[in-house]
Amino acid sequence: MRIDHVAIAVNDLDEAVKNYRKVLNANNIEVEVVGNEKVRVAMINLEDTRIELMEPTEETSTISKYLKENGEGIHHIAITADDIENDLSRASENGMKILGQLRPGSYGRKITFIHPKSLNGVLLELCEAPQRKDSRPKYDSIT
Repeated sequence: MRIDHVAIAVNDLDEAVKNYRKVLNANNIEVEVVGNEKVRVAMINLEDTRIELMEPTEETSTISKYLKENGEGIHHIAITADDIENDLSRASENGMKILGQLRPGSYGRKITFIHPKSLNGVLLELCEAPQRKDSRPKYDSIT
């Protein structure tokens, strides 16, 4: 397993991308709308990990609720699971509170979350290993 990304909830994705570019000098940024999670994300690809900026697309989004309650900031840490089905089963069998079933996340990868009360106050996303595709939109091509 390894850290896949650190996710940050933001109110304005475009402004947040501008801010992170100022610090990280990052140009490999991919943008996607994840409909079932009701978010628009910008994935900032760094050398060995990624930062995911998340903006809610609807008021009913869990990210919208998070922003209202907590403001902008780190939302969760995502771990690439070696075998997501077995890793999820092991976590569940060991008493971890799972938030929902496996479902599609960004890039169609399987994801699920472990409740922060199970992991010392940190929301943890388990996600399957990424499948590399060059068809994802780059930030510069998004208006």
